[in-house]
Amino acid sequence: MEKLTLTERPTWREKAEELGFTFADMHGEPYWDETSAYRFTLKEIEDDLEDPATELHGMCREAAAEIVQSEELMTRLGIPHAHWDLVAESWQRGDPEIYGRFDFAYDGQGPAKLLEYNADTPTSLYESASFQWLWLEDQIEAGVLREGDDQFNGIHEALVERFRALFAPGTDLHFAAAAGNPEDYGTVETMAWAAREADLGAHYSDLEKLGISTDGQFIDSEDRVIGTLFKLYPWEDLLRDDYADHLRTAGCLMLEPAWKAVLSNKGLLPVLWRMFEGHPNLLPAFFEDEVAEALAGRESGPEAFQRSAQVFAQGHVSKPIFSREGASVRIFEQGNLLEAAPDAGYEEHPRVVQAYQPLPVFEGFRPVVGAWMVGESCAGIGMREDRARITQDLSRFKPHFIRD
Repeated sequence: MEKLTLTERPTWREKAEELGFTFADMHGEPYWDETSAYRFTLKEIEDDLEDPATELHGMCREAAAEIVQSEELMTRLGIPHAHWDLVAESWQRGDPEIYGRFDFAYDGQGPAKLLEYNADTPTSLYESASFQWLWLEDQIEAGVLREGDDQFNGIHEALVERFRALFAPGTDLHFAAAAGNPEDYGTVETMAWAAREADLGAHYSDLEKLGISTDGQFIDSEDRVIGTLFKLYPWEDLLRDDYADHLRTAGCLMLEPAWKAVLSNKGLLPVLWRMFEGHPNLLPAFFEDEVAEALAGRESGPEAFQRSAQVFAQGHVSKPIFSREGASVRIFEQGNLLEAAPDAGYEEHPRVVQAYQPLPVFEGFRPVVGAWMVGESCAGIGMREDRARITQDLSRFKPHFIRD
C-alpha cells in the first residue's frame, strides 16, 4: 500500500457537476481529491481487506443473533425497551439487508483492524461505487495510469444483483433522505439507480414529507402507500420517533432492517470482542462501566480486560455508542488526552472503550479504508483521509487502484 501523486483530470469538476456530484467540495475544502491516489496490490486487497471483511460480516451476524435474545445487551446497546420485539422479530424473520461499510485501520503491513461498522446509513456510496470508477477509466485512457491497473469496485453491480435477488421485476421501492443534504441524496440516488437497473420502480421522497395514512400505513407526499422503504435515517433516531409506534403494523419492509440497529452501534465492538477475543482483525473493546469495574478490582470486572490491560495502558479510544463523523470520540495515550472531536450532541450516551490503533500517516494525512458490504459479501472499498487522528466530516475522499 502506498500513496502516489498523480495528475488530476483537467475537467473533473465539470464532469462532477454534470453528474450531480455537487458535494465534491464541502465547507470550502476539497472533499473529492484526486491529486494523489492509494495503490494496493491484489494480495493486499484479497487477503487483507476483502476476505476479512466478509468474515467479519459473518461474525456480526452471529453477534446480532446473540444480542436480540439478551436483555443485558439490548439494554447496553440503547435499544428502547418498547421496541425490543420489533428488532428481534426483524432478525427472526430474516428481513433482508442491502449494504454496510466497515472502517479499517490498515497500512499494508499487518492485519486490517476494525474501527467500527457503519451497518445502517453509511454515506460516501456514490463516490465509492461510481465516481472513482470513472476516475480509473479516465486516467487509464489519459495514460496517467497503466493499462491493466484495476480497482476493487464491484459495488454498483453487486447492488443491482442484490435488488434483483430480493424483489420481483416491477416492484415499487421508495427511497428517502433528509431534504437539502446533497451527500445524503447522492447516497439514496445511487441506491435508486441500482434498483432501476434491476427493473424495479424507485420513488424518492424527502423524509420530512412521509406520512401515516388513516389506516396506519406509511405514505409518500403523493399519498402512495409505501410497501418497501430505504430510509437514510438511523435506527437509533427512528426508534425514538413517534413513527416507531407504527412500524410493526404498517406492513412496510424497512431497508436497512430493524435488526441492523444492534450492529450500527458502537456497542457492537465489545460484543464482538467477548465472542471472538483475539481475532486478528479486532481490537480489544469493552463497555466503559466494565473497564471502571476492572480498574477498581471488582470481581465483576471482565477477565478479558485484565488480559488486554497492557494494550489499553498504551492507548485507548472512548466512543459513545451512538456517534456520527467521529463526534464525541476521544483518544488517550498513556493516560493523557491526545485528541478529542467536538460533541455534536452525543455526550449523553453510554460509551465504549477500544484499544487505540493509530492510523498510518501519508504526507500528513491519515487514511481509513472503508470496505463496502453488499448482502453478505465485500464488494469494494473507498478511502477517506484526514489530517486529524479522528476521521471527521471534513475528511477527503481519495481514489484507489490495484497494481502488482
